[in-house]
Amino acid sequence: MNSSNPVFPVGWLRDHAVLIDQTRLPEEYDVVQISRCDDMAEAIRTMIVRGAPAIGVAAAYGMYLGAREIQTGDRDEFLSQLESVAQKLRQTRPTAVNLFWAIDRMLKTARQTLGSVASLQETLLATAQAMQEDDLNTCRAIGDHGLAALPQSPDRLRLLTHCNAGALATAGYGTALGVVRSAWRENRLDRVYADETRPRLQGAKLTAWELVQENIPVTLITDSMAAHCMRQGLIDAVVVGADRIASEWRYGE
Repeated sequence: MNSSNPVFPVGWLRDHAVLIDQTRLPEEYDVVQISRCDDMAEAIRTMIVRGAPAIGVAAAYGMYLGAREIQTGDRDEFLSQLESVAQKLRQTRPTAVNLFWAIDRMLKTARQTLGSVASLQETLLATAQAMQEDDLNTCRAIGDHGLAALPQSPDRLRLLTHCNAGALATAGYGTALGVVRSAWRENRLDRVYADETRPRLQGAKLTAWELVQENIPVTLITDSMAAHCMRQGLIDAVVVGADRIASEWRYGE
């Protein structure tokens, strides 16, 4: 994975998935090894892994782990049991769009792949790894395009962000924090102001932790301080993530 940032919340190592346990941050950094589909389902359910893109990648690896556990050489039976694996993972986070997208893509890949059950299983692992790499590349592109959209003045910006739309929520690099990382790389960033983000404190526990890992200057503020910081002229731009993006619509069209 060719990202400059050191934070990868989900990945594949030899024969198992690895997850950063985000429930323990920032007090403790712990990596969880996942070798069974049931364990991946529990990790998604309990928010060991969180953030829509990261959940999608984790679900894809969960689908492969479930496929690896299926003990049959019959293609039709394998696909039938894989549907059961998919249903188990769907029930972990019913509102996570990327979860369902990843599961459906893995099912579609399995149905369209010819050959033995073993070849299907190998293809599913390769597909999950490709999904992870695609998301990482997408985040890097978001970061660079976002940087181009930021104000040209001042030369070094003070950015406000909310919640966690960083590497921990994606395959790496991040969406909103991807813009921050690109700004830092190009020497366009002076400081990040991170809202604590009540009630789960993703900003305090996750965003601030991420930035500290890369020595990016960050000031943690309470949510109610955001407007005060803007009024005091401390914020040049706000960069946040969004769960839903709507296309532009004009009345009468």
